[in-house]
Amino acid sequence: MSKVVKTMIMREYKARIAKGTDQWPDAMVISIRGVKAVDTTKMRHTLAKKNIRVTVVQNALARKSFEGTSLAGLSDMLTGGNALAYGGNSVVEVAREVVAIVEKMPGVELKGAILDGTVFKGKAGVLELSKFPTREEAIGRVVTLIVSPARKIMGQVKGPGSKVAGIIKAIEEKLEKGEAIAKVA
Repeated sequence: MSKVVKTMIMREYKARIAKGTDQWPDAMVISIRGVKAVDTTKMRHTLAKKNIRVTVVQNALARKSFEGTSLAGLSDMLTGGNALAYGGNSVVEVAREVVAIVEKMPGVELKGAILDGTVFKGKAGVLELSKFPTREEAIGRVVTLIVSPARKIMGQVKGPGSKVAGIIKAIEEKLEKGEAIAKVA
């Protein structure tokens, strides 16, 4: 393959994966070698519905393209027939979706993933990554932690106040009925 063709392929990787910018997303390496074409198409279609893309890469050119980027840690995993899964809201979502697909299509091999420079190797690493919270889930947890003490304080303040309000309401009802209220000694 000529140098011109190799340069075009590497430029295509940058255009597809990094969308032409220097911001490479976190990604996951899978092997779809041995998976039937019909199953591969179903997998790609299922993932595309979640805005997750799968791109088959040529290992040597991908390694060269990833040098100096956030995907450089994936270079060790690029042996044999590989595809890069990326997109969605985060690589955690990609891992969750691909793990769900692997249950239906055991021919798909999980080679690893990278999240913020941390490399998750092999099936065990990808399974661990799939259990991480997504960005939205993490924000929800933080908001819950922030709001929780305030909720408890409001419950403590409101509790005695509601008892006093209940007593006042009972007194008001007795007075409306014309009943006498016990005198305080």
